[in-house]
Amino acid sequence: MMDPLHKHQEEPLPESLKRLLDEYRRKLWRAKILEALLAGVIGLALSFLVVFLLDRIVSTAPVFRLVILLAGSSLMAVFAPIWLRRWVWGHRKENELARLIAKKHPDFGDRLLGIIELQEQNESRDSMSPRLRSAAMATVAAQAEKEGLNNALPKSWMSKALIITAVLAIAVTAAFLFAPQAGMNAFKRWAMPLTETERYTFTKLASIPKKLIVPHGESFDLSFVLAADSQWQPERAQVRFGAAPALESQLVNGGYGFVLPPQFSPNDLMVSVGDARYSIRIEPTMRPVIEYGVATIKHPSYLQLSDVTMDVKTGVATAVEGSSVEIALTASRTLSSGNLGPISHLALEDSAPAESPPPGFQAALKVNGKIVTTPELPVALTTYDVPFSWVDELGLAGEQGYRLRIESVKDSAPATYIQGLEKQKVLLPEETLDFEVLAEDDFGLTELGLEWHGEATPSSIPSALAKGEQKLLAGNPSARQLSNSATFCPDVHKISPQKLILRAYTKDYHPTRGRIYSEPFTLFILTRDQHSQLLKNQFDSIVGELEDAARREQNALEENQRIERNSPEDLQKQENQEKLQAQQKNEQENTERVKNLNERMEKLLKDAARNGEIDKEVMKKMSQSMKSLSELSKEDMPKVDKKLGDSQQQNSTPEKAKQDVQDAVKEQQEVVEKMKKTLEEARDANKKMEAATFVKRLKMAASEESALVASLSETAKRNETGKVYSQADPSIHTLLKDLDLRQSFNLNDIRWIEEDLGHFFTRTNKEIYKEILEEMRGKSNSAGILSSLEEMRALLSKNHSMMFSNGANYWADQLNAWAKKLEGDDDQGGGGGGGEGGQPKSEDEDFEFMLRVMKMIQKQQDIRASTRALEELKRSAKLQWNPISSYRSLPYPRFLLRRLSQKSTLPRHSKSIKLVLKSKLRNKTTSPATCNNCAKSKRKKKSCNCSVK
Repeated sequence: MMDPLHKHQEEPLPESLKRLLDEYRRKLWRAKILEALLAGVIGLALSFLVVFLLDRIVSTAPVFRLVILLAGSSLMAVFAPIWLRRWVWGHRKENELARLIAKKHPDFGDRLLGIIELQEQNESRDSMSPRLRSAAMATVAAQAEKEGLNNALPKSWMSKALIITAVLAIAVTAAFLFAPQAGMNAFKRWAMPLTETERYTFTKLASIPKKLIVPHGESFDLSFVLAADSQWQPERAQVRFGAAPALESQLVNGGYGFVLPPQFSPNDLMVSVGDARYSIRIEPTMRPVIEYGVATIKHPSYLQLSDVTMDVKTGVATAVEGSSVEIALTASRTLSSGNLGPISHLALEDSAPAESPPPGFQAALKVNGKIVTTPELPVALTTYDVPFSWVDELGLAGEQGYRLRIESVKDSAPATYIQGLEKQKVLLPEETLDFEVLAEDDFGLTELGLEWHGEATPSSIPSALAKGEQKLLAGNPSARQLSNSATFCPDVHKISPQKLILRAYTKDYHPTRGRIYSEPFTLFILTRDQHSQLLKNQFDSIVGELEDAARREQNALEENQRIERNSPEDLQKQENQEKLQAQQKNEQENTERVKNLNERMEKLLKDAARNGEIDKEVMKKMSQSMKSLSELSKEDMPKVDKKLGDSQQQNSTPEKAKQDVQDAVKEQQEVVEKMKKTLEEARDANKKMEAATFVKRLKMAASEESALVASLSETAKRNETGKVYSQADPSIHTLLKDLDLRQSFNLNDIRWIEEDLGHFFTRTNKEIYKEILEEMRGKSNSAGILSSLEEMRALLSKNHSMMFSNGANYWADQLNAWAKKLEGDDDQGGGGGGGEGGQPKSEDEDFEFMLRVMKMIQKQQDIRASTRALEELKRSAKLQWNPISSYRSLPYPRFLLRRLSQKSTLPRHSKSIKLVLKSKLRNKTTSPATCNNCAKSKRKKKSCNCSVK
């Protein structure tokens, strides 16, 4: 058990000292708490002012503003607790205060700390006296009372904090007073840093984009306009791409304009205007281009064509006048708008219709994604350019100067041709021509056909002139070309001998344009007598050219004989070699002439066989002449040419050349003799042909006189004979004029016969021709035929028909008598073609047989060609016949209509015809099979005057 003397006894601090320490503690806590509060206020005010000032320069990022706010708030939220922990919570006890005082007053603080420690010390009476401790405490308390503890407080920055706080408060207040909008904006951005609060600036620009699409690789214009509520309007503005030099612009009319350099990659453009700072993302992008375009052409209604779509990559759309064009362009990106115009006419005509777009016409385009479409643009008589402009969804305009040209073309007239036919053709009525008919047009053809008409000649009769047409082929709106093989036979179309103009025709769909014709072809349709005369003229030409060829060959022979006289060595000289070369060339040319004559003779023989009225003896001689000409051109004359060529060979010896020339002369002598013989045969045939022609021509003239007499019998039937011309019926006047014209033509023919007889007598000196010629010209006491026929024309003008008939009959008999004389002479002088004992030769029989076979073949060919022509005529009739309208127009009886409507073998368009027939059955107005009177007769044998058939 512890001794009571050693029991712990605490000595309390003197009241004065305790009071001083409490007061010291309170002052310390008050100062440090106030300092902590001021530090928080300073931090908040300073962070706000930092945000306010930075916003005047640049737009601070939300994260940066958050850092500033946290930094300013940390003085209050972090620094203050630490400060208070150190100065308030860390200085609650007396010993803690003593240590703080010791930092300022070490001696006093140590003594104070000592007495505070003595207060708590355990002691015994032997170790320490309580009285001494009390005395020590009293001494320290007295010293503390005397000196006080205020000067022992730690150094304070209270005054500076108050000044700083005051200054910051004034700055904050000034910010709100002088720039309340900026202050409130900065407060919002400071207090709520992560919100999207737009920075307030004294300089404001209107509508600044965040991103701007600009043309790739092109300089571009950029302008900024000050907002209406902008409090500051700086004189300059700057823009900058990255580290590139800044570009400046002066304030003009409340805005700033810049011309920025081309950009090739995305970049940020920094804009600085006063205290406003903007960042614009510049994205260079290729302009939208037109990838392709199509034009839809709507043709005029009369063409009956569907719409046509054409590619306009060439920049030109061509359409016929009266059309309308709708253009669709496809761009590389989606478009937002498009426009066309202003239209500029390239060739404005005074007569341009009102449908043409006026110069300067503009219109908006219809936009559908990437495609823009124009309204329908009319096409008239002018060509015009249509400029286009467009803007894509990014706001970029298309390339400048893009335009399309709309060219107007006229609906040209079609063209038609005839191929495979000579421009002038002579033929007999039964002959058939085969040729090709073609037509072409730029848009469409309705039909293709032939048309013909007779052309008046001095010997033609107007009433006998033919006129007709034949439809060959039907067209359609899309038929650009029509072609058809055509056959034409005068007999099929009942065309008498005359001069005929044949041409093809076609027609397109133009409403005001009629038929378009081809170049005309002239057909001379001859009678057999006229054809014989034509063959005679052709034979004359062949004989004349054969005489010329024989003469040339004779001259060549004489020249070759001169060359032959040279010695073998002289033949090798250059001079003679050149002569031989010239002779060879002449021989080749003459051979070609004979070959051509042979071809013409062959054609003449075929035409003579077709005529059928050429004497067989004449044809036989013509055949022999043709055979000789063929041998000359193919065998004999080429031998002469070869020998002359051999004589010019360089490797030939003089003797060999001499021999070749001699052989050439020998061969050529045979050629000359054969040509002379052929010429004699041809001349003989020509004479016989001409003589036979006189017979036919005389008979034809006699026949015409007899026909005139027959035509005059019309006046006797009408009791008009003998009347004065002025009192005769007008129809008689017309008849007499027609007869006078025919008499004039026949008079001309007889005049030519007389003249030809004179020439023929001069060549032949045959008495029979002289006798007939004298009779035609008249004896000393009588008038000739020409003067007599001329007087007879005067009788017609006086209506003395009886006197004219007597004269015409007389001269018709006389012409026939002259023809009979010539026939008798021909039979006597022709030799009859008999051999000994009057028996025909076997070669004559063979020729006659061949001639008959040729005529049969020709006849068969004519029949086949005529049949083909009739078939074409039948097809033409079908093309011109509309079966539906024909059936509709016919008043069929009811029983026939019912029967026809049930027929399954109706022709083409049978379905339509059946519908028409059935509709007639339903129609109450259908004509009855018989009338009432006919119906009374059960057998219907009696005739009735009704219109029902």
